[in-house]
Amino acid sequence: MEFRHLGSSGLVVSEISYGNWITHGSQVEEDAAVACVRAALDEGVTTFDTADVYAQGRAEEVLGRALKGERRDGLEVFSKVFWPMGRSRNDRGLSRKHIVRGVEASLRRLGTDYLDLYQAHRFDYSTPLEETLRAFDDLVRQGKVLYIGVSEWRAEEIERALKLADEMGLDRIVSNQPQYNMLWRVIESEVVPVCEREGLGQVVWSPIAQGVLTGKYKPGQAPPAGSRATDEKSGAGFIQRFLDNEELLQRVQGLAPLAEEAGLNLAQLAIAWVLQNPNVSSAIIGASRPEQVRDNVKAAGVKLDADLLRRVDEVLGDSVQRDPALTVSPKERP
Repeated sequence: MEFRHLGSSGLVVSEISYGNWITHGSQVEEDAAVACVRAALDEGVTTFDTADVYAQGRAEEVLGRALKGERRDGLEVFSKVFWPMGRSRNDRGLSRKHIVRGVEASLRRLGTDYLDLYQAHRFDYSTPLEETLRAFDDLVRQGKVLYIGVSEWRAEEIERALKLADEMGLDRIVSNQPQYNMLWRVIESEVVPVCEREGLGQVVWSPIAQGVLTGKYKPGQAPPAGSRATDEKSGAGFIQRFLDNEELLQRVQGLAPLAEEAGLNLAQLAIAWVLQNPNVSSAIIGASRPEQVRDNVKAAGVKLDADLLRRVDEVLGDSVQRDPALTVSPKERP
């Protein structure tokens, strides 16, 4: 395993982090989830990402039990807050009330007394940004949170938060967690330049495009039995836009010779590709089986030469999404 700083902060994270978005507490049984976490630890992964909303708290509970007994100072545990966790009008968003109550609940479910990184899971247009930043800063002062990050924020939202934090003397955000992969590059034109300038690192999710970049979804063929595309509980809707694009699926198959040339399989190539971006601090992988973890972590430390990266772009052509406007948060609280 290789390690990188989280942006320009002093926190060091593993290049490959383990996330449990649509697996723990829902898609896979707890024994399998724990086995995946153990495999990640065995492979040198120290960074674990979750969120309160994943399986409505069950994902945090499973991760907490899976990490029980590990030396806490040797781990980096991340969680997030924003999405509804109950019926109350205040049990959502980035108000002081929801942030404070949310972190208390996450700490209890995870079985820890602090989070290494607490992230605003979307931008909240219904709450003054000053209120949100002050609430996060208070958690840092209390020692419940060590660093603050955001997820799926636009460049102008990140800039505004940084400016306000500086004016108010508050802790600055140190990271952003966006979707980023060979097919989805919407952060490159605006978000990445801002983050490079301001010292934020990217902790990217979906580096293999929910499995599309593994090449297992073939054009003109039904999805493999047991794959994510056949299981509504495991996020099938998130990949449908890819599966409906026959040309895109064909182009992905065209990446296989490049992966072979690099001594990688397609999933490893996809993960290694995102790690070539110097603004990426860590790539989050998920898994339903331990062997998937052991396979994917082999992308750590891989260096891809400029010619291979150029040929990846040639193969994918105009199938790549680059529009920064595709990064969106709800205009009203969900």
